Amino acid sequence: MNNVETIKVVPARYPLRTVGAIVALFVLAVVIQSVAFNPRWEWAVFARWFFDPVILEGVGQTLLLTLIGTALSVVIGGLLALARLSSSWLLSSLAWGYIWLFRSLPLIVVLIILYNFSYLYDTLSLGVPFTGITWGSFETINVLGQFSTAVVGLTLVQSAYTAEIIRGGFLGVDHGQYEAAAALGLPASRRTLRIILPQALRTILPSGFNEIISLAKGTAMVYVLAMPELFYTIKMIYNRTQEVIPLLMVGAVWYLVITTVLSAIQHLVERGLARSERRSAVNSSRATRTRSVTTPTTQEPVHASLS
Repeated sequence: MNNVETIKVVPARYPLRTVGAIVALFVLAVVIQSVAFNPRWEWAVFARWFFDPVILEGVGQTLLLTLIGTALSVVIGGLLALARLSSSWLLSSLAWGYIWLFRSLPLIVVLIILYNFSYLYDTLSLGVPFTGITWGSFETINVLGQFSTAVVGLTLVQSAYTAEIIRGGFLGVDHGQYEAAAALGLPASRRTLRIILPQALRTILPSGFNEIISLAKGTAMVYVLAMPELFYTIKMIYNRTQEVIPLLMVGAVWYLVITTVLSAIQHLVERGLARSERRSAVNSSRATRTRSVTTPTTQEPVHASLS
């Protein structure tokens, strides 16, 4: 008679994990109670100003600056990254100098210098250097207003960081991909856009979206230009009403909403990119199996000896 030995499965216990979860929940409850039930936070004032038209207009300015700054920095940063990777020492050196300069300067310094640009230069002229040939000139006071100064300043600084992110993504692609693309006889632009860039996007996207989120928060620096974006609008209101904390909470929550939406977009883009890569991998494996099945096997001829 066979004795059947039963094995009892005992789940692993993690007492420290349980203790940590209890402590975390306790701290969270304390924070929620102290914030929600403390009358000095003045949540009634927060609710009154949160959807105020003036605040919403400031949110719109912040979103517009983020959108334009992101689009321009991606274009300029991409060109700088290609210049850094170029075999031309001149292009590589100029791109390195630009990146070094604007990664070293604080954004607020760049904005103040640009805002006082008309003091340094009365006009901007387009022509041949060191000659009297000019095709046109513009007064700087008419070219660089509040909004244009904010866009130019944000773009100049953000492009330096974006260039390094894109360059890092290109360097992360195996060098054999470059050689294989060149062996196919494809032009450099087609190799970069169709072969190298899709592979580099997996590395570029997380860091790139981090920079977009930083740019959205960095738009608060344009308050030095007296431009009515979100932070400057809140600052002007609480200077008048002296309701500092609730109005700062209005700005904080709106920045939380903006960064949360950007994080959700990042998640959707990364998930879509991963799905497309899995689909392409499955299709390539199916094509390989199909070729292996349909390939006819060649039989060697049999030579019979005739006696």
